[in-house]
Amino acid sequence: MTWENGAAGGLPPGWRRLSLDQLCTSQVGPHLRAEDRTDERESVPLVLPRDLAHQRISPAERVGVVAEKARALTRHLLRAGDVLIVRTGTVGRCALVTDEQSGWLCHANLVRLRLDRPDPSLAAYLAGYLSAGFAQDWIHQRSVSSVIPSVSTRVLGGLPVLLPPLAEQRAIGETLAALDEKVRVHTEIARATGEYRALLADLLMTGALGGEE
Repeated sequence: MTWENGAAGGLPPGWRRLSLDQLCTSQVGPHLRAEDRTDERESVPLVLPRDLAHQRISPAERVGVVAEKARALTRHLLRAGDVLIVRTGTVGRCALVTDEQSGWLCHANLVRLRLDRPDPSLAAYLAGYLSAGFAQDWIHQRSVSSVIPSVSTRVLGGLPVLLPPLAEQRAIGETLAALDEKVRVHTEIARATGEYRALLADLLMTGALGGEE
């Protein structure tokens, strides 16, 4: 089955085709002023577009929203099983929200997708589906071409989503989620190793770790 045939109607037995807005609701992240953001530990963490990598959220540094402001944004708080997708800039990059990010907030350049009914297997499947090449191509082809590419929530809502039977959906979602987690772990190891290597090079090249005479 090709993406074109599936989107047009030629589906395998037991498969369904729905639009993204039939599966979930979408909400753009809140607009924040510079004074609303802080790096203080008691703040509510803020997910930035650059934090989305390999279908996971991996903040490079702590950026948060001051507690007083966050209390007024409860309807924007993330839940495990939400999916975030970039709507401006690197359009289409997406990530699954896990328990670790539950209660966080997301940047205004991100769209929060929330299933009408909590379903971890469908959430994992949806994150994998949105990251697939054919879905990414669909999104990019419908992005507004300007200095900074962007896509509206209305356009995103029209994305065709192909859904296999529940058991197959669960298996696909779990398989892709496990691979995404492995990629995240290896990426973090590579990052930490790179930082260690840079520090070690500085120490060795300046004689700070020179051998004993």
